[in-house]
Amino acid sequence: MNIDRPQLKSDAREIIRTSNPKVIYASLMFIALTALISFLSARLTGINYEELMRLQRYLEAGDTEHALSYIGSLAPSSGARLIDYALQFATLIVEVGFTVFLFRTVRRLGAVYGNLLDGFGPYFRVALLQLVTGIFVGLWSLLFIIPGIVAAYRYSMAPYIMLDHPDYSIMDCIRASKQMTKGYKGQLFMLDLSFLGYILLSLIPILGFIVRVWYVPYHDTSYILYYDAIRARTEAIPSDY
Repeated sequence: MNIDRPQLKSDAREIIRTSNPKVIYASLMFIALTALISFLSARLTGINYEELMRLQRYLEAGDTEHALSYIGSLAPSSGARLIDYALQFATLIVEVGFTVFLFRTVRRLGAVYGNLLDGFGPYFRVALLQLVTGIFVGLWSLLFIIPGIVAAYRYSMAPYIMLDHPDYSIMDCIRASKQMTKGYKGQLFMLDLSFLGYILLSLIPILGFIVRVWYVPYHDTSYILYYDAIRARTEAIPSDY
């Protein structure tokens, strides 16, 4: 049941290298957009350094009354929260759109940069899927960290199945992912582990942005190839995409 991970990753690199339109350009747009959205969200709802230092002074002085009052004053306004929700909405749209772009690139279905906005259609279903799988993973994590990790990989194929089959319900996608990943969860974990170096480099300021432009499509393309390989072997989920 083993899938040749080095060959699969080599195929992913080749797809990225020869893609037309270029995956790297789409990735640059995707990473830049999500970085901008994260920055705006942090400005709207986050606490800056000066505010944090002032709060720390209250706490160090034991003035919990003023500390709590100051925390309340830092809470974002309803307008700021509304804008932040809209930004999170935009983030998920672009994330789904980027996955659609990679799907179409991997399967040579004529990807275009406009696919980055294709997340509008399935937005609410994808958001609900993320919510349901997040609850399931959270419940398993209550038992211990390991069951939570296993559950995360058990449901990891659900988003791809949903994009492949818009007619499937949320639970159909979850059940299909559970069926597809039997015997493959360890391999998916090793696939993620093989990207650990990129993950660590992506945490470095400035350099991390450049690393993510390459790492994100490399990782996601590898996952789509893995999804196709598992689907072909299990024959659990036909592809209509």
